[in-house]
Amino acid sequence: MRLDKWLANSGIGSRKEVKKLLKTGAVTVNGKMVKDAKVQVNPDEDEVMLFDEPVEYREFIYLMMNKPAGVISATEDSRDETVIDLLDEMHRHFEPHPVGRLDKDTEGLLLLTNDGQLSHHLLSPKHHVPKTYFARILGEVTEADAAAFKEGVVLDDGYKTKPGDLVILKQGKESEIELTITEGKFHQVKRMFQSVGKEVLFLKRLSMGAVTLDEELELGEYRELSGEELDLLGKS
Repeated sequence: MRLDKWLANSGIGSRKEVKKLLKTGAVTVNGKMVKDAKVQVNPDEDEVMLFDEPVEYREFIYLMMNKPAGVISATEDSRDETVIDLLDEMHRHFEPHPVGRLDKDTEGLLLLTNDGQLSHHLLSPKHHVPKTYFARILGEVTEADAAAFKEGVVLDDGYKTKPGDLVILKQGKESEIELTITEGKFHQVKRMFQSVGKEVLFLKRLSMGAVTLDEELELGEYRELSGEELDLLGKS
């Protein structure tokens, strides 16, 4: 791979910043000063040093975002702002993608990574990875609704969902609930409530698998996953 890619992937800075750094002569490869960003290096064989300190190559990146409403879960779009647009240049350099999707008007936990194997594991129906949502519902959510969700409800296209765990937090003309499901059909939470005659007014994802949204993240903010969170995903 190119030397500037190695340095950018190590967290030194963006490609542009790395090229400026190379010109100063601060980088060596196998003991020799290198200023050319295009020089090819091998992570398994070569030693890259910056100011006499070894630079470790990092292949994958794992991010947690508190996705705001109005932003779409895509890598690019000609009309709308995407979650990738919210990342700084250094993180965009890794070319991460959202793991699954949240609807445009849905907030909350969104994982982003360039690790295709992890994405496949989290999204594969056979792994039944749970996802928990908080929602405000127009109409009184009842124990009968919870029982129906536990059995699986039939959506507008005839599909019967897998069992969902519906917890009622507040009942009234506007109810508050938490719902845990193990699949991710298009607009699934909204359509599940439509099947029992109710409307989702607000939806926020709280967790995916064993990883829970960091409530200190403001809407639109993100951070890298901690070592403990990577352990929970089996990626330590």
